[in-house]
This record gives sequence, C-alpha cells and structure tokens, in this order.
Amino acid sequence: MTPLAQILARRIAATGPMSVADYMAECLMHPDHGYYATRDPLGVAGDFTTAPEISQMFGEMLGLALAQAWMDQGAPASFTLAELGPGRGTLMADILRATTAVPGFHTAANLHLVETSPVLRSLQSKALAPRKLVHHDTVATLPDAPLFLVANEFFDALPIRQYQRDGAGWRERQIGYQDDKLTMGLTDPMPVDELTFRLEDTRDGDTVELCPAATGIMALLAERIDTHGGAALIVDYGDWRSVGDTLQAMASHEYVDPLATPGEADLTAHVDFEALVRAADPLVPHLLTPQGLFLERLGITPRAQALADRLSGDTLATHIAAHRRLTHPDEMGTLFKVLGLTRADAPDLPGLTRNLSHSGLA
Repeated sequence: MTPLAQILARRIAATGPMSVADYMAECLMHPDHGYYATRDPLGVAGDFTTAPEISQMFGEMLGLALAQAWMDQGAPASFTLAELGPGRGTLMADILRATTAVPGFHTAANLHLVETSPVLRSLQSKALAPRKLVHHDTVATLPDAPLFLVANEFFDALPIRQYQRDGAGWRERQIGYQDDKLTMGLTDPMPVDELTFRLEDTRDGDTVELCPAATGIMALLAERIDTHGGAALIVDYGDWRSVGDTLQAMASHEYVDPLATPGEADLTAHVDFEALVRAADPLVPHLLTPQGLFLERLGITPRAQALADRLSGDTLATHIAAHRRLTHPDEMGTLFKVLGLTRADAPDLPGLTRNLSHSGLA
C-alpha cells in the first residue's frame, strides 16, 4: 500500500467514502505524496509522453496559429501569452522559437504559465530562460489584458465527478475502503440539477462525468477574452459530450488500475468539450476539429518535409514516426481534438472554422 493509500484509508474511515474528484485531487496534488507535486512525469523515463515531447513541429504549428490570431485581432501592443499546465516548458519554448520572426510579437508578449507543481515550475523556468515569465497557481490571477492562450492535455487531468443514471435520478460513484483495499461504490439515487438535460440522451446504468474545475476555469478565461480580446486553443482527448466511465491511470507508459497505487500513477479522464463551450459563453467556439486535420491545415506536412531534407538514418525514421503519431487517424490524429474560442467579432482562428451553432465536430 502506498503512503497516500494509507492516508486515504484513514480519511475514509473517519469521514466516509470520497468522490472521484476528491480522490483525483489527492492523488495528483497532495503536497507530500501527490503525483504531480513530486516528480517530472514526462518522457521515456516518466509515465506518458505529450505531443510537444514527440516533435517540435506541434509547438511550431500552434505558435504560428497564435501569432496569426494576434495579428488578425490588430496586434495589440501588450498581451498575455499563457499556457495552462505547461509540462517541462517544451511547448512554450517551441512556440517562442517559431514566432521569433513575427514582427512585434515577442515585444508585445508577456509570458504567464499556470502551474502548481514545484518540480515542473523549475523545469519550465530553465527551458524558457532567459525569458521573463510569471507563474500562477490558478487562472484567476492572469492579468487583465488581451489573452492568447494554449492548453494541451490540461483539462483531462482535472478532477471529475461520476454519476450513474438510475431512473430519473443519479447515483454518484464514490471511493470507499473495504477488505484492505480502495473500492468503488454508489450513493443512493438523487437528483442532479446539472444533469437534468442528460436525461434526454442516457439510459439506466449509463455513466456521465462532470468536471466542475474545468467549467470554472473556462468561465474565468472566457471573461478575460470577452473583456479584453484574444483567443484560446485547447487540445485534449475527449469528445463533444461525455458518456461512460473514462477515468484512467497510467504508469510507465502502461494503463493500470486507477485505485491500485494512489499518488504513483497519472490519473486522467476524457474531456467533455460541450461542457467547456457552455461555460465559455458568450465566446464563439470553432468546430471541434481532430488534431491531425488541424495540424495539416496549418502546414505540418510541408514543415515535416523541410526538416526531413536535413536528416538521415535513425534520426529521419524517428522524425517520420513523430509526424505520423501526431497526425494519423490510428494514432493521435483523431483521438485528440482542438477547440478554439474567440469573441464573436474576431476572425476565424487559423486551421479552424467558427461554429455559430455551438455544436458538432468538424
């Protein structure tokens, strides 16, 4: 039993079963035993690999898209360039390198990173040196200024609550402790106001997930962009509407039981993009677009070919594999989706098309 499992067992014995959200929060961010609070989880030596770690091309494409959006909105002389959950700082480093030649972009950009992990904050500062940056614990403290923001695999790590349909009500899935191990159970049926509209598309036994943290963050970001201008690019895995149990754990690049080793595995859940769009009102969403299609529209294949001309042998093979992994439908190309958000008076974001009906997938 991990040290955190012992702590959780004592808590459950004292106060009763906990929600999946509380369990995820403790597993990921407990100050002494939380997954993100104690390690660098990325790369071959870690537990998972994100798109920026696969190839510089991912960050280059997103950086140029943000720079074009900045120009399309009048190139404000001072703006916030922000990333949520920046990992090692690789994505932002690639964004900054790709936009070096965009006139005025770096001079106008004020770099802000939302990150709670002390380990990752240190890595980000090193990766982005000597660039001045400001770290934030939450989006609430981002400056009142035009905001051009990227969030890659951020929302999937936020704590979720899970509910199982039972007639006209819902049973919440909760975590208890029995027979010397953490176990999943259900509450008695109850109404859940936030899920009233889901009675239309679910059946008894279906599981639906809510992420209060995600919608709260989205509402704050929307208020910034609606007031000051800007844009948000959100890249994550999930779909337009959540159905089913999507909680998963990963350790050493393998899926494991989410309850087996709390604090020592990454916990995530699929993102409900419809919930993000609802929370972002009055911003206008762009059609939810598969990552591969988005990157192809931005020109990743010509960029890959240009880089390939300088490579050979194993390095070339690795480069070709990285391009495939980012874009191919059988890999990250369709699993990951891109959501763009702007004010109604802003032009379409590069690679995306505004979705005035507020629904659907490109």
